[in-house]
Amino acid sequence: MTEQHHITPPPELIEDWIEIAKPEPWKRPPDPNALCTLAAQWGADQELEACCRQLTDPEWYDEIKNLRGPFRAAELRAARRPKPPSLKEQALDELDGIAAVFRMSHGGDLVCDKIRRVLEQLDD
Repeated sequence: MTEQHHITPPPELIEDWIEIAKPEPWKRPPDPNALCTLAAQWGADQELEACCRQLTDPEWYDEIKNLRGPFRAAELRAARRPKPPSLKEQALDELDGIAAVFRMSHGGDLVCDKIRRVLEQLDD
């Protein structure tokens, strides 16, 4: 696994957990249940703190202050678990980038209306 999630514990903390999870000082390896419990608790604490920061962010709160119940929960879920852009969204972004470069280098608009229309018709 090469990509780290934003809630990845620092190596020093993992070493501490390994020591804590040893059932007895001379035994190796550590108890996997204890190790997993420590990691899950730490991850849950990190997520709770991030949610609290999200809820106190004035810009984000202004956007959702009129929402209630499940709508507010959906907004929080979307903020905390963003989905990666679809292939369609990525293609449209790249098309915008190509058009911007063309505009800067040639002083005019790149005509790509047909490509844009086709991309917009595709399912996400």
